[in-house]
Order: sequence, then C-alpha cells, then structure tokens
Amino acid sequence: MSKDDMLSTIEKKRAEPIDIVLKNGLSASVTIKYSQELDMLLNQYTNYAMYREKSLSNS
Repeated sequence: MSKDDMLSTIEKKRAEPIDIVLKNGLSASVTIKYSQELDMLLNQYTNYAMYREKSLSNS
C-alpha cells in the first residue's frame, strides 16, 4: 500500500467514528471497534513513515 493510499484510508476511517458516535454513543462497542481500527491504521502509517525515514537516512 502506498503512502497516499494509507492516508486516504486513514481519512475515510477517521470520519466513520464521528457518524457512529452520533448514532450509537461514545461507549458503544461499534464505536470502540472503529476507533481501534483507526488506531491500528495510524500505527501502521507511523511505522511505515519511520521505516522509510530510517532507510532513506541510511542511503
């Protein structure tokens, strides 16, 4: 997955919890699930960015 694809996916996932919260509440299990999925995507992106930065600085 490219950097742009990752950022696009993150932005889409970021909007989902807002809608879910409005419909189901902040502590609903579905809200927590979406929040955890967003956290996972953000962690993957951070790891990707750190790896890329590290490999570029070693070149």
